[in-house]
Amino acid sequence: MTEKSIYEQAKVTDKPGEECGVFGMYDFDGSDVSGSIYYGLLALQHRGQESCGIAVSDTSGPKGKVLSVKDMGLVNEAFNPENLEKLKGDIGVGHVRYSTAGSSTRENAQPLVLNYVKGTLALAHNGNLVNAPELRRDLAYTGAIFQTTIDSEVIAYYIARERLNSKSAEEAVGRAMGKIKGAYSLVIMSPRKLIGARDPYGFRPLCIGKRDNAYILTSESCALDTLGATFVRDVLPGEIVTITPEKGIISDTSMCISREEHARCVFEYIYFARPDSYIDGVSVYHSRILAGKFLAMDSPVEADIVVGVPESGNCAAMGYALQSGIPYGTAFVKNAYIGRTFIKPKQKTRESSVQVKLNALKEVVNGKRVIMIDDSIVRGTTSDRIVHMLREAGAKEVHMRVSSPPFLWPCYFGTDVPAREQLIAYNRSVDVICKIIGADSLAYLRTERLDEMVNELGICKGCFTGKYPIDPPEEDIRGEFDK
Repeated sequence: MTEKSIYEQAKVTDKPGEECGVFGMYDFDGSDVSGSIYYGLLALQHRGQESCGIAVSDTSGPKGKVLSVKDMGLVNEAFNPENLEKLKGDIGVGHVRYSTAGSSTRENAQPLVLNYVKGTLALAHNGNLVNAPELRRDLAYTGAIFQTTIDSEVIAYYIARERLNSKSAEEAVGRAMGKIKGAYSLVIMSPRKLIGARDPYGFRPLCIGKRDNAYILTSESCALDTLGATFVRDVLPGEIVTITPEKGIISDTSMCISREEHARCVFEYIYFARPDSYIDGVSVYHSRILAGKFLAMDSPVEADIVVGVPESGNCAAMGYALQSGIPYGTAFVKNAYIGRTFIKPKQKTRESSVQVKLNALKEVVNGKRVIMIDDSIVRGTTSDRIVHMLREAGAKEVHMRVSSPPFLWPCYFGTDVPAREQLIAYNRSVDVICKIIGADSLAYLRTERLDEMVNELGICKGCFTGKYPIDPPEEDIRGEFDK
């Protein structure tokens, strides 16, 4: 997907682009894991709907033989009983993708499978590197030939290169981590090991689960629930975990930094993650309820009903209702067969795109003063239509509350927050934005509330404050290798 088409798509949805989702599994009893990885990816589908893939290996078979299936589209479109049946192996990795760097093409689908001197490597990556262009140039000058335009391939190359001078695959991962900068959660399959790694700041989530005699690495704990697996623990920011039948989980924390420096993406809690997930010990659902309560405390308004823009606005709306005592209601019917993304419509059909996805319930809002809660406003291109939809359904007043602060800066760490000029809050006051979207009043979550919302975990607020935990690149790196 080019930067332009990401922009066009986001104009329709007006939400930050999803992350990616990673999943890995190693069954010590030798059972096939492809079916379980499939269901794990289904549980992570909200993290990316552009492409997906599974790569597996049989640890008792020929060393380094990897079978994989990758395709564009949703998990249930890419996989069927026939191609899953062919993926025989007791160790494997899976991926669902949304592109923030690199085109939306089949070549860029993951997991990446690398054959090199020391064997094979299959890698699934969630995140974005800030120094990918320079690393890529260095590799190219020493003869590397790239098959994709994604920074994940840069990581795979560096791990393969470091493996030549390392005693083990996990040591190579650690050495590669010394060179790459940015956001990454990695799940790596080597012939006899499942390896997980998380960047030192902890931008992206990664956790460990167990079911019977099988271990799992996944972006979100909701995928463990889907499989009936038990949550073991989160992978620590900066930690490398190696999973083998001989030693279970081996931990390397040599790349870890102090807790004060941690910078988890706060948008995991606001929007990206499923509400039934826990990330680093904090309930996503509880965070969203708290955000709504804070909005009610800080920006109260008299009204008859509180409603959420589905799905991610619903929890915050419940929190607002609980705190304010104003009844919570369902004002929108959502088309269950529309995902978070649309096929890009032509200009003349774009106006109806919101109503394809949502419709207002007249019986709920007619004649009422409505508080409408959404998780974010990026460009403001859908908020005005949703406000208009409520007025058309008879709402007397529409007060918008947003469970995140205003977006003022781009993101360089794997979230598709665009250039400042495209952000509605850039150079505009809240009153001006309120007029643009046609609401009676508008208020955002206060930035100071974010820390309380996640129980004082270290978080990145760069897209709200312009203060990043890592120096951002001097130029926008997204889509860099497609130019």
